[in-house]
Amino acid sequence: MTTNEATGNEATSEATGPERKRRKVRQGTVVSDGRDKTITVEIRDSVLHARYAKTVGRRTRLHVHDESNDARRGDTVRVTETRPLSKTKRWRLESIVERAR
Repeated sequence: MTTNEATGNEATSEATGPERKRRKVRQGTVVSDGRDKTITVEIRDSVLHARYAKTVGRRTRLHVHDESNDARRGDTVRVTETRPLSKTKRWRLESIVERAR
């Protein structure tokens, strides 16, 4: 194998590279917008209890980066996972699905 062939093969393998994982996307309601470029989004989920087979409500609160400070309290928003932006922020605002009334 010549050196040209070796570098050609390496270049193609680097160009394709390892495939990135699909980022998580969640939809929830803005519960706080008091901080600059940060909102808190609450995601509600109903799951079936393993033993009692009753519906149990769960909630998760995410700290989300909102670059343009668009989202307001009560808005329904779609957020996507991203690299860590601060100690608690790992999500970024993707879009505002519905404005609060």
